[in-house]
Amino acid sequence: MDLHFGDSKPTDEERAAVDALLGPPLSSWEGADRSDADLRWARGGREARDRRELLLPGLHAVNDRVGWISEGALDYLCRRLTVPPAEAYGVATFYAMFSVRPRPATVLHLCTDLACTAAGARDLCTGIEAALGPGSGVQVERGPCLGLCERAPAALAIRAGDPVRTAVAAPATVREAVLAASAPDSAAAEPPAVTAVPQAGEDGLVLLRRVGVVDPASLDDYRAHGGYAALRIAFGLGPAGVIREVTDSGLVGRGGAAFPTGRKWQATASRPDRPHYLVCNADESEPGTFKDRVLMEGDPYALVEAMTVAAYAVGADRGYLYLRGEYPRAMSRMRCAVDQARARGLLGDDILGQGYSFDIEIRRGAGAYICGEETALFNSIEGHRGEPRSKPPFPVEKGLFGRPTVENNVETLVNVLPILTMGAPAYAAIGTAASTGPKLFCVSGSVERPGVYELPFGATLGELLERAGVRDRLRAVLLGGAAGGFVRPDELDVPLTFEGTREAGTTLGSGVVMAFDDTVPLPRLLVRIAEFFRDESCGQCVPCRVGTVRQEEALHRIAERTGAAAADDIALLREVGRAMRDASICGLGQTAWNAVESAIDRLGAYE
Repeated sequence: MDLHFGDSKPTDEERAAVDALLGPPLSSWEGADRSDADLRWARGGREARDRRELLLPGLHAVNDRVGWISEGALDYLCRRLTVPPAEAYGVATFYAMFSVRPRPATVLHLCTDLACTAAGARDLCTGIEAALGPGSGVQVERGPCLGLCERAPAALAIRAGDPVRTAVAAPATVREAVLAASAPDSAAAEPPAVTAVPQAGEDGLVLLRRVGVVDPASLDDYRAHGGYAALRIAFGLGPAGVIREVTDSGLVGRGGAAFPTGRKWQATASRPDRPHYLVCNADESEPGTFKDRVLMEGDPYALVEAMTVAAYAVGADRGYLYLRGEYPRAMSRMRCAVDQARARGLLGDDILGQGYSFDIEIRRGAGAYICGEETALFNSIEGHRGEPRSKPPFPVEKGLFGRPTVENNVETLVNVLPILTMGAPAYAAIGTAASTGPKLFCVSGSVERPGVYELPFGATLGELLERAGVRDRLRAVLLGGAAGGFVRPDELDVPLTFEGTREAGTTLGSGVVMAFDDTVPLPRLLVRIAEFFRDESCGQCVPCRVGTVRQEEALHRIAERTGAAAADDIALLREVGRAMRDASICGLGQTAWNAVESAIDRLGAYE
């Protein structure tokens, strides 16, 4: 891609897709016909920079309408936004769901990650590719986790057009996947979100109590089941009172870092710079993680209310919900919830007559695991490549658009509602002294009842797997997903708390629990983990960019060799792993070696 605008022109369809998002062009600088406007002025400066954040939605608009992004479409979008084409090309090629090369309007994404691999994804992919064959008008793409691990193996079909159509096949068969790709409107409907909650209907549930009980499309139903009580309590407490309750509750982030939420909120609220922003990270892309999807599909208004409470506490009048692109139903449910809340005066100006204004904008990711890192997510929203930033400064000082920003994931925010309705002492009484409250766990793999489970912190891994119906001949359990670590079948008494898993030499992460019996080839899983990190590395820093490639190469060699040669490669893996852990900019490179190391040391994977 050249550094300057080229001569390629957008098609009428591509132009219409961009104009539907941005409105008609106002001058020839933006692509209008010369008869409509002249070339004597151009929109620039601060106004142009402020429009850069529309680059990702613009790329989605073209990709959704046509199925790929041509040079002419990219050129037109760049003119509309006053973005250099070379920079826009770098953004478009950063995301796995976009293509800058011609491809069919229908793309079938086949998950080949851990849960799906254990469920036979390799043979399924081969069968689907053979059934579709060349000339089918469908492009088959094997790729990372689709967040449907409880129904593995999974496939997602996306057909470009106006409107774009999607269909999910999970658990997928060759016939169902081909039908989803060939006729998305005729594919079987997805089961309701409650089917992913084996505990549905149990007494004592806190975070999952409304899933399967309320109509996710009805604001009235949500309010009839206690919805918006927490927001009214928040207005009574005031911003400082809300932060005090959250701090006293002991709530820590549920995304894996476990940073105290109240401290993060207080640090942001106290910053004099304005405006402040709230960002909800719904880009859960860790293989094996699907709890946020279930919450958004089954109880979407709870997230809208929780974001409103959080924004009120930190003094933000605008929030962004960054939702992964592989979640079409969650996207539909959240758009409906935001629109209904806005129409009923629960978003926008003067919420509940309290003189407080707040609104939510939904941004869709496009297939990049690294955008789960908070600063990479900020860059993505701003219209740049989703690459992490060096810290400090931290997001509470300079986050989104260089302003103080609070970033929390879906589960963390939804916990705020029971904190306010129950009171901080009652909430803190759940769990342990150091890990308070309930925790959601995503259980998949070799179990009879996969799904999202809610347990108080302190329950053991064995108790969780007993609920899920772990199968015989258990070989290993992966905690924390691809960035986590393995434990042995004789270590199931590990307490599921942040401190308990640390003491056991592993990590709780975001709550991933993947069980594997002895029918699952462990070396193949390790290679798949290495492939995942190689593909998802943003390439910004050398330790991660090079280390993830060397790790994958060594694991491929070990699978083919034994004895001294394998020992040499294991030594190399340790050296590369230490370098990635010590020198990578962000958590992706720092954790890319964890699962492989634990498999070698705890499971004796290559003995």
